Amino acid sequence: MQNVLNALRTLEEVAARRPVGVAELARALGLPKSSVQRALLTLHEAGWIRPTGEPVTRWVPTTKALRVGRSATGELGLRDVAVPVLEELRRRTDETVHLTVPEGGRVVLIERLETSRPVRIVLPLGQNLPLHASSNGKAVLAASPPEAVERYLADGLPRYTDTTITDPERLRAELAVIRARGYATNGGEWRSDVSAVAAAVVGGAGLPVAGISVNVPTSRMTETSRTAFGALVVEAAKALGAALEGC
Repeated sequence: MQNVLNALRTLEEVAARRPVGVAELARALGLPKSSVQRALLTLHEAGWIRPTGEPVTRWVPTTKALRVGRSATGELGLRDVAVPVLEELRRRTDETVHLTVPEGGRVVLIERLETSRPVRIVLPLGQNLPLHASSNGKAVLAASPPEAVERYLADGLPRYTDTTITDPERLRAELAVIRARGYATNGGEWRSDVSAVAAAVVGGAGLPVAGISVNVPTSRMTETSRTAFGALVVEAAKALGAALEGC
């Protein structure tokens, strides 16, 4: 059983730190290098990870993990419906557009359309983002039932950067603003170089099923662009919600 747990933990760290080598993984996991190496070889043989080159020193996940995750949550159907909406949003903003889905106390990136600009935000598909420190996360949290918000707050609010909201009362106040305004913002709260604007996609049951965001380097986000992107992500989220209802 321990070997299985080590392999799963290793897979999660490879996905989070890609590309990554044995020494870095061993430090992150608190495991001997020999144990990490065995886990890597097992994952490679099973098709979950692959080396980045020769000689084999660093590893990245394959698309197998994403396929399995999408199948488990129905995300393939959501993505198919969402892509035209995302493409239109990217065309109108010329910035990187993300589609995320809620999963427990986080949101997970399942689709990314990139800007044509040379300076851009690149996150791997499958990236987990915290609810309180990302625009998609805050949008989803604001659209969630009050009891879900309180459960999340009860687990604590980890700090990621100097601008991360870690005070529950302050986060409750921001969620109220998001509900009134219709969209959430992130000013370098998860990564200082990443800023974004997002809106939640609400399903037929009145619960958030996804989040759509426009993501830019923090240095490129202005108050004017933030407001413009906010209107556009709200429009895109409503369009996707309507399209899902028609499926």
